[in-house]
Amino acid sequence: MGILSNQKLRLTVGLATLSCISVVGIYLHNGNINHQNINLVQNPPDQQNILLTQSVNLQSSDQPVIPNPNFQNIFKDKNQLKSLAPVQNLASVPKSYPVIDELLRYKFSIKGSKIFQAGKLPKSKVSFNQSDLLTVLINTREYFRNHSQADPDVVRPGVLSTKGVTVEDTLTTLDFMIEILKEDIANKRVTRLQNPNFINQHFRVIKWSAHNPKRTRQKQLRITKYAVFIHPGSRTKTATFNIPVYSLKNSESTDEFYKKYTKQDVLSGIYEPGGKEFGKVDTLVYLTRQGFEEALMQGTILVNLPDKTQAFFNVDKNNGMPYVRGLAARLQKRYWYFKQVDSIKGYGYKIDAKISIKPGVTFAGDVLNVGLGKVIVMEYTRGGKKQLRLGVVADTGGAFLPNLYQLDFLAGIFKNQKDFRQYIRQLPTYAQATYILVKK
Repeated sequence: MGILSNQKLRLTVGLATLSCISVVGIYLHNGNINHQNINLVQNPPDQQNILLTQSVNLQSSDQPVIPNPNFQNIFKDKNQLKSLAPVQNLASVPKSYPVIDELLRYKFSIKGSKIFQAGKLPKSKVSFNQSDLLTVLINTREYFRNHSQADPDVVRPGVLSTKGVTVEDTLTTLDFMIEILKEDIANKRVTRLQNPNFINQHFRVIKWSAHNPKRTRQKQLRITKYAVFIHPGSRTKTATFNIPVYSLKNSESTDEFYKKYTKQDVLSGIYEPGGKEFGKVDTLVYLTRQGFEEALMQGTILVNLPDKTQAFFNVDKNNGMPYVRGLAARLQKRYWYFKQVDSIKGYGYKIDAKISIKPGVTFAGDVLNVGLGKVIVMEYTRGGKKQLRLGVVADTGGAFLPNLYQLDFLAGIFKNQKDFRQYIRQLPTYAQATYILVKK
């Protein structure tokens, strides 16, 4: 996501090992201690019975646990099903939901009825690029299929569990939209998914009202925008391009030496000849300081190289230091290590698993609490006419942990900030209404 909204996080967080939850051990993956950490929540008195564990339905009511007989349809791989089914087979509908941060710490509880209501799309065409949306839908669906064992964050029930929406519902929604788009594209017709009548007939339309603890009067979701910027760069250091972009030599290694150093430490030259950690990282490319800061902020950068070629670079791992909202970019201590990639990348628990995304149909949001793969329609007015724009939550970032009042829209690839700002003038600062679509 836009790390204006902020830098991409690899949400590798712990599981609670509680005596009453015998299935938690399912998720221990290849000895990865990141998924074995115990992160119990310090609950307030009215939340003592809430167990904040990965992928376990969060109970805040006295309703019984009812197994979901259709869970076997979520994953086609039987081994995956065997691992995940016992955890996700919790289908009760809690009245409230305990919102957590990136470390699984309890922040506050929210009643679903406060932010979600049954809605209906107005009579306006739903806008999106058909082929780009299909690409993001397919890639997001494949992430669930291929990586949900290694990344149990994505099978958390989330805040929409208060409306009876399960992970299976999310996957059913993705599958249905993929099928419709494929049929319509094959028949060379405008897709039915752009018809609000079709949407209202075949989907639950859930209206999402913002919940911002710091701005309690905010009811409309804020729509920030992020982008990939094109910057000149060089594979070798020059007087102009003198800020290195580093890559960890083995990002799968358990050696976390890089977590000791702030961004300022790195820029002081610790990895350069004569530096205390020389030889421990690779240099991918050199940028200007402005280009470097924008790469950190946006998470992805497209570099024009002297040989007339281009290359995408995407954030891989950070030093574990938090992004501080309101602090100037150059004073932030968080630092990201990059990898070269073949396209714009969104959410993923590691660089090689990240979802390939497209501008115009991708939102970054709170994957832990709202959920990966949620289909969003934002409503706004432009030129006196009502507009509907559809996209998928396929990205995330530091500004969304937690965040139930904002989405970040991937606007495109731009040469500079001026072009970017000119383009986003046509987009809303706050959506008049925001809807989540769930297949009936």
